Amino acid sequence: MPGTYYVFVYGTLKPGERYYEQFCAPYVLGAVDAIAPGRLYDLPLGYPAMTLEEGQVRGVRLTFADPAVLRRLDEFEDYYPDRPEEESEYRRLERPLTGLDGEPLGTAWAYTMPLLLIERLGGKWLPKGVWSGVQAL
Repeated sequence: MPGTYYVFVYGTLKPGERYYEQFCAPYVLGAVDAIAPGRLYDLPLGYPAMTLEEGQVRGVRLTFADPAVLRRLDEFEDYYPDRPEEESEYRRLERPLTGLDGEPLGTAWAYTMPLLLIERLGGKWLPKGVWSGVQAL
């Protein structure tokens, strides 16, 4: 099905992070810094999770043309749309985005996690809404 698919990434799939080259770079048509409503948590597993709580999460809106990318990202994010929610680690939901200048960017798919699961995993709230796994040299 041809079209344009937007995905908001805020963790290991962002440009420069550890899984961007493998899962996104070959298919990306464009990337724009963006902000989504929600809260960001650092998980001790080495990646972040976003909730639907009030707040702001800073990330990147990636543009794709191939819908198969969504299936690959769903698998990577342990999201199974045809199963009960509790069988998936993340949920893929459409979220409104704004640019860093506050201008609306429309909606994009984003992977969110229930707060109860984040708490069970020992997640720590990131008040600035920014995560990076890149270590400073």
